Amino acid sequence: MDYKKSKAQITTITRDLDSLEAKTGNIYETVMICSKRANQISIEIKEELNRKLEEFANYTDNLEEVFENREQIEISKFYERLPKHTLIALEEFENDEIYVRKTED
Repeated sequence: MDYKKSKAQITTITRDLDSLEAKTGNIYETVMICSKRANQISIEIKEELNRKLEEFANYTDNLEEVFENREQIEISKFYERLPKHTLIALEEFENDEIYVRKTED
């Protein structure tokens, strides 16, 4: 999924617990589903950011030479402005974009 085009809120908003619970029948199950998805999103975003910042890596041991790269700063600011991974996961859950499979005993 392209998280850059996500319509999730950037700030935390109040959620209706009854509507979140209605889909699974258990609020704790809903929280676990959203938390697992949020972890997946966080890992994907972190890997993507690390790949982009790897281009600017400087492998010298000289502490006196510190370079400020404008592109690197812009990339970092862009990823800081993205919605938090938990908010993206909640948005996906509310829009039924998360596939959940229950395992039976």
